[in-house]
Amino acid sequence: DLKASNVVAEIPGTDPVLKNELVIIGGHLDSWYSGTGATDNAAGCTVMIEVMRLLKTLGVKPRRTIRIVLWGGEEQGLIGSYNYVKNHFGNPATKELKPDQAKVSAYYNLDNGSGKVRGIFLQENEAVRPVFEKWMEPFTDLGATAVKSGNTGFTDHYTFDITGMPGFEFIQDPLEYLTRTHHSNMD
Repeated sequence: DLKASNVVAEIPGTDPVLKNELVIIGGHLDSWYSGTGATDNAAGCTVMIEVMRLLKTLGVKPRRTIRIVLWGGEEQGLIGSYNYVKNHFGNPATKELKPDQAKVSAYYNLDNGSGKVRGIFLQENEAVRPVFEKWMEPFTDLGATAVKSGNTGFTDHYTFDITGMPGFEFIQDPLEYLTRTHHSNMD
């Protein structure tokens, strides 16, 4: 099958004013032909699915809609996220935006293996540093304290970021991700 597909689900927002705004989380389903994709990126998808399951189980009633999107075609050049953004929010290449682009509060991505989450990359968006520092406080005993200006690289958060929506990637322990399993038959 040469078609890339995305999987989308959401928990609807409850606030009469904010329910049409979106917080989006995700990871990518595809892998390299030589591996199974367990660390790149079934691990990230599993975490994001668990986030949604926990929110649902706890009966959380978010003010904004929380949407999960599991992308197809990330390894082939961000095909899934690029076309999703292009179809719904605006063209990443031309920067011609659609009205719904303004409704995206943030996109959070997990795509660096199965290591423990240690923080978040700001995408050089220093204005959100105090928000993320406060956000990380309950997790300091777990070692999740890093809030870094930089960018982790080329993954699905990038498509959102270059189209004017705050896109973020979590920082993770590398384990054997870059040295053994990343894009290899050991994945």
